[in-house]
Amino acid sequence: MAAHRVEVVCHRGANAVAPENTWAAARQCVEWGADYIEVDVRTSRDGVFYVLHDAAVDRTTNGTGRLRDLTSDEIDRLDAGAWFHPRFSGERIPRLEPFLERVQGKAKVFFDVKDADLSQLLTLVHTVGLENDCFFWFANNADARAFRSLAPISPSKSTSRPWRACARRRRISTPRSSRPGWTT
Repeated sequence: MAAHRVEVVCHRGANAVAPENTWAAARQCVEWGADYIEVDVRTSRDGVFYVLHDAAVDRTTNGTGRLRDLTSDEIDRLDAGAWFHPRFSGERIPRLEPFLERVQGKAKVFFDVKDADLSQLLTLVHTVGLENDCFFWFANNADARAFRSLAPISPSKSTSRPWRACARRRRISTPRSSRPGWTT
């Protein structure tokens, strides 16, 4: 059996040593040599993609409200670092496009798509040139299906619980007796 290479993904960047989903956290991942940086994608009221896990900015910035309800000008003024440690004061919620441009060639990207127009996101990924250095993850099956219809050959991941859901997602249709490791 061939050995598989283990790839390292930094969830929300290096969030134990820098404020999550910021360029400071991504920069640390690059310095460590991580294979992937996981980024959560959300959209502002005026249609700008941002890297932010929570629907609201309250927990990780000096602002309040849902990112979806804020304009890009309002979001760009928020401090996303001081809550973590004073040395990160002034760190901003990254806009996705410049974030991807900075990380390109340094690490691959794991997109956790929270709130984004999938067609526009795919266009951005192709424009930046990351289509071969990323994969997409969806918590929502409907979003995963929509993505698959837009990008049938782009890598995507999903979480399945329990095993029957996993089998349905993989479209396993072969009889048990013909599957490796199965006995009847």
